[in-house]
Amino acid sequence: MARIIEDADRCDCNIIHEEVVDSVRGRMPDDDTLMDLGDAFKVFSDSTRLKILCALLHHEMCVCDISALLGMTKSAVSHQLRILKQTNLVKNRRDGREVYYSIADDHVETIINNGMEHVLE
Repeated sequence: MARIIEDADRCDCNIIHEEVVDSVRGRMPDDDTLMDLGDAFKVFSDSTRLKILCALLHHEMCVCDISALLGMTKSAVSHQLRILKQTNLVKNRRDGREVYYSIADDHVETIINNGMEHVLE
């Protein structure tokens, strides 16, 4: 479906503001960094992973606890935790036979809280 662009959104000029372009070009992250950032946002785009992260904001939990909370199989929860761990969003610690998961650092909480604040505006 074609999107109708309002006149206010259209730029009809042909002037390149070189000083602006040069200034911004010098501040742009490199392609590898942007790919990593895109991958991180992809992880946040899954509602199941967001549910797990929101749960872990409140308390560290084992797979069984998360499974019971979300009504999912332990296998499904483990799969999502593996992805979250690979992207350094969660960390784990072993206590005997149990493995407990928690948010990796304060940045993860900040991202979730900022996103939540944005969608609730």
